[in-house]
Amino acid sequence: MATSKTFSVAGVSTLSGKTKIRFANDPMRIKILAKNGHTDVELVDLPREMTKGEIAQHLYEIDFANGRPAVVDAVADLAKKNKVKLAKSSAKETAVKADAVIAQ
Repeated sequence: MATSKTFSVAGVSTLSGKTKIRFANDPMRIKILAKNGHTDVELVDLPREMTKGEIAQHLYEIDFANGRPAVVDAVADLAKKNKVKLAKSSAKETAVKADAVIAQ
């Protein structure tokens, strides 16, 4: 299921009681999801365009779920489908990433 297609916006929504990760390249996707009956829509801009596997890792690292079980399960399901083992970045990796962002 893993693809090389990239997205610049990702998040979650709930439809018919099922919470799933949603992907887009435009934050206006929120309006379309809401119009189609999705609830609890929450999308975030990604730091760069990412594949679905990278998105799963990113959402895990930033604690996007914030303890919400349905979102935790959705992120874990996305990681499993894309053969990604979720792991927190080390403090050193995080500092290097932060320095790279500041340098831009």
